[in-house]
Amino acid sequence: MPDIRPFCMPKWGIEMTEGTLAEWKLAEGASFSRGQLLCLIETAKITNEVEAEWDGVLARVLVPAGGDAQPVGALLAVLAQPGTSDADIDAFIAGFRPADASVAARGGSAPAQEATPAPASAPPVPKPLLTNRAISPEARKLAEASGLDIEPITGSGRDGRITLQDVQQALRPAATPALAGALPAPPDELADGAKVFASPLARRLAARHGIALAGITGTGPRGRISKADVLALVPSPAAAPAGTAPFVAVPNLPTVVPFDRVRRVVAQRLTQAKQDIPHFYLCTSARLDELLALRQTANLVLGIKASINDYLVRAAALALAQHGDVNVQVHGDSVHRFAHADIAIAVASPKGLVTPIVRQADRLGMPGIAAATRALIDKAQAGKLGYDDMDGGTFSISNLGMFGVEEFAAIINPPQAAILAVGAAARTPCELPGGAVGFETRLALTLSVDHRAVDGAAAAAFLATLKGLLEAPESLFA
Repeated sequence: MPDIRPFCMPKWGIEMTEGTLAEWKLAEGASFSRGQLLCLIETAKITNEVEAEWDGVLARVLVPAGGDAQPVGALLAVLAQPGTSDADIDAFIAGFRPADASVAARGGSAPAQEATPAPASAPPVPKPLLTNRAISPEARKLAEASGLDIEPITGSGRDGRITLQDVQQALRPAATPALAGALPAPPDELADGAKVFASPLARRLAARHGIALAGITGTGPRGRISKADVLALVPSPAAAPAGTAPFVAVPNLPTVVPFDRVRRVVAQRLTQAKQDIPHFYLCTSARLDELLALRQTANLVLGIKASINDYLVRAAALALAQHGDVNVQVHGDSVHRFAHADIAIAVASPKGLVTPIVRQADRLGMPGIAAATRALIDKAQAGKLGYDDMDGGTFSISNLGMFGVEEFAAIINPPQAAILAVGAAARTPCELPGGAVGFETRLALTLSVDHRAVDGAAAAAFLATLKGLLEAPESLFA
């Protein structure tokens, strides 16, 4: 039997359900070797490069580049050995059954599986469910019989266990509302019951100016009352300049722009976070004059271009190292604590808002943090962030100060338990020694906290430590 293998939509991460084939790096029929780049696949916010796992030929392309998003496990192409006949390829495609892509390895394509078509008379054999998640026996049987991917399901049982009802709910088709269209407006009628025919715009103008349609002789087709017939009866404003036409409202129709894939995913995650996470907010401000002066000197001495945001990352990392109860993630009914601070920074990219992560920022000095953030920002703006660049994170920083935003409250990025919103640095009056009045630069800070995992006192202590580090910036170089 010829060696023929499917090339399917891979699965990177539990939350991935679909992807888009952005570009084929080989033409159909071209040969490739192990490790050679086959294609680029876009997920919600990243573009991944997929390499070949063996030597072969791109025998048949089933999904062209730039097409619609494909679900995880969908057959994208067929790989084979040189000399494989078209008949064998056609038979393989006809008998192919998608594999369970929920266990696909990170960073690679879905596991290759031989497609063996079952005899027409044989009943379908339930596929074993490969998962480490807690699931009831009846729910497992139903999921195996229906071929359901249980990874996206949120278990409603104890400790997140997937129940039979959870599987039945996931198998239900999405409800489609029956749209009957706009309700017809009742026509105006004369005293004898005869109908008055007028255009919709003429009706709105008549209602706006209090004009009865029953007394108007229409000049439109078949006596239909038009906009001009109504406007002829509208009195001109007394104060209107000569030669100025009266203002007439026109239909203000919207331009409908559907959510793209990135905006749809962001909307889903932020809605879920705001609904499921009990946020509370702590606000303060930090004096920034000493940090601004020290930054200018440190950048010259160290030969770096560290931004204020880089110093915020460093200060937050050191504060998290002292307050481990804030450096956590929330997973179901458990809290995961971490020894080091992986800080996500919010970056605007061509694909929308992304949050690449500065790994173990508490172990990096200012030169290391400045280099790491610069590299992540460059990759984000070029659209080249990978899954490893954004997977995980124990804390987030969102800085809108460069846009002049004075202060704001950010939405927590799950499964993290806190996010710091940074506003603009502003000159504010202050009292100097001796009672004189002067000015100082203050930075607005708002900490959003998940009350399920972090208490108010713990969050306040972390924020006080962060403020102290920013106001005594020499400690950032310790």
